[in-house]
Amino acid sequence: MLRSPFVVLVVSLVVLWLSVKIGVTLACKLGPVKNEERDHFTLVMSASLTLLALIIGFSFSMAVSRYDQRKNYEEEEANAIGTEYVRSDLLPAMEAANIRRLLVQYIDERLLFYTSRDPNQLESIDNETTRLQTEMWSAVQSAAETLPTPTAALAVAGMNDVLNRQGYAQAARWNRIPVEAWSLMIALAICCCVLTGYGARRPGIVLFIAFPLIVSLAFFLIADLDSPRRGVIRVAPQNLISLSHSLHTH
Repeated sequence: MLRSPFVVLVVSLVVLWLSVKIGVTLACKLGPVKNEERDHFTLVMSASLTLLALIIGFSFSMAVSRYDQRKNYEEEEANAIGTEYVRSDLLPAMEAANIRRLLVQYIDERLLFYTSRDPNQLESIDNETTRLQTEMWSAVQSAAETLPTPTAALAVAGMNDVLNRQGYAQAARWNRIPVEAWSLMIALAICCCVLTGYGARRPGIVLFIAFPLIVSLAFFLIADLDSPRRGVIRVAPQNLISLSHSLHTH
């Protein structure tokens, strides 16, 4: 469920709406909050809402930091590929041409990795990426062994950077908000909705919809930022696209 922001929005809205309704039902069965208990109830309600706001803010900060991390690694990966494309000129002409050809194919696969949402295609992309990485490393290793010079070592270091950046980008996409944080946030939101319904003096349509909708939209935004592929707000591989156009017209 947490992988699809729209599912998070719908499910959380329904669950929180039902929670408010449960609170109103409890008030009808157990009786409303007494006047002498109203101050204590308000204190508990305020503390619960404050804690919910803090946890939502903390989770939003986590989601934004992960989104920024994915953007930064996309930029670093594009820079690493572009640098290695230039450094390949330090190798013998035949090996350099082969490495540049592989890099052009590699960047096309990396673009597909950032834009595709099809699980079957993603598996194929991962396999092709691994194959190209193996070929590129073998090519640069062979060239460095043939011409063991400091300049060739730069090409080897550049290729190593290309491979590392792909690993960092993949790890950043696996780095999601923990399920435990989501569980705590949802549980607290349910409690707040129940308390809101229970303490309401005049339950109405605004009470039933407004608070659950606001919290659900906050959950949706957090889930959207935390979802690398299924969200509305996704990392656009602008640097890789620009580099791809440059390499294809080189």
